[in-house]
Amino acid sequence: MDIKVEDVPARHRFEARVDGTVAGFAEYMTTDTLIVFTHTEVDPGFEGKGVGGALVRGALDLVRAGEHKVLPLCPFVKAWIGKHPDYFDLVYDAPPSKVTD
Repeated sequence: MDIKVEDVPARHRFEARVDGTVAGFAEYMTTDTLIVFTHTEVDPGFEGKGVGGALVRGALDLVRAGEHKVLPLCPFVKAWIGKHPDYFDLVYDAPPSKVTD
């Protein structure tokens, strides 16, 4: 199965397409420096066929080509990154808080 991933900024999501059909998507919000992944969904007809993993990998590869860091609020994206250490460098590393009493 050929899975193509593309950024669709007008819809604030990356889409995974199989033969032109949207098989899944990963929604995001952006700031000047971050892409915040908020929700990922795979069409039930494509579940268990590697679409989710291909979607996240493709989206992160597209992010890597730019200058953003990733904040994975979506549990699926967070778990996928956790299993693929070669993508750890994309994850936003917040500086420690400087709040004092």
